[in-house]
Amino acid sequence: MARVVGVRFKRASRVYHFDAGPLECGPGDWVVVETERGMALGQVASLPREAEPPPGQALKKVLRRAGERDILRYEQNCELEGYAFQVCLEKIREKGLPMKLVDVEYLFDGSKAIFYFTAEQRVDFRELVRELAREFHTRIEMRQIGVRDEAKLVGGVGPCGRELCCATWLTQFSPVSVRMAKEQDVALNPTKISGVCGRLMCCLGYEHEQYKREAKRFPRLGKTVETPRGTGKVVRRNVLEGTFVIQTREGEVEVSVAVERPLPPRPDEGG
Repeated sequence: MARVVGVRFKRASRVYHFDAGPLECGPGDWVVVETERGMALGQVASLPREAEPPPGQALKKVLRRAGERDILRYEQNCELEGYAFQVCLEKIREKGLPMKLVDVEYLFDGSKAIFYFTAEQRVDFRELVRELAREFHTRIEMRQIGVRDEAKLVGGVGPCGRELCCATWLTQFSPVSVRMAKEQDVALNPTKISGVCGRLMCCLGYEHEQYKREAKRFPRLGKTVETPRGTGKVVRRNVLEGTFVIQTREGEVEVSVAVERPLPPRPDEGG
């Protein structure tokens, strides 16, 4: 058994587990931990608890609570990241490289700088890496990421008017498909169902299972049904409100699923 504590390194990033040992710490505390890349500064996301380490895997340790010098080093790294971003951006423009710089990350001990970028094609950045290494006297890594990762790093505001889910609380991306939009009766307008990253909005998946369950109570679109309010073809559904609209000879009529369920089909009518 070990005293396991959850640590997060960035806002809305996944929580990693470390061996807290005898160290007392709580959510919100800054700690210095040991990682595969070296030391790192992170924020405690959950209280230490007794747990079995994953089979065949030794947990990395929490080295100490972060002190003033650790916080100062972190702040200095942040300043270096901003400067490195501007320098790299200028060099990319000078060389005309087909890539978009997204972010720069300095490891806690300054032993490496990681430059995140997006590109539609393969990029030869070897000369760029050499120039950056001469400029900053540290190891340089260029890491290509996808557009969803870019949105998570950069942040922004979604069509709903709130900060992007991926940049505030969503720790990992789940598959999203056009079928999810169809099953929720969402208009398949790319400008309406796409996020700022250009991909389908992650929130299409949040209520998908609920829509699937509730939709079983409704007749399918285009089906002719008999209801206490008349006979007609189903033209619209509102799953959240529990109503659907039928087109009758007199016009459109709204029917409540809860109160006025469709009558069973006649023997000569298909299901």
